[in-house]
Amino acid sequence: MAKKKAFALRISEDMFRAIEKWASDEFRSTNGQIEWMLMKLLKEAKRDPKNKEN
Repeated sequence: MAKKKAFALRISEDMFRAIEKWASDEFRSTNGQIEWMLMKLLKEAKRDPKNKEN
């Protein structure tokens, strides 16, 4: 499994609440939802990370 990097993300309270609700609707954690959203966008842009061991 790939290592995870922690970092601070500053977003508006309204955006956070919307993501939190979406995550709840899909039975994900808020963090998991943000990761899923980012990966989806990376794949759509054909910029997804390749599976490789570091």
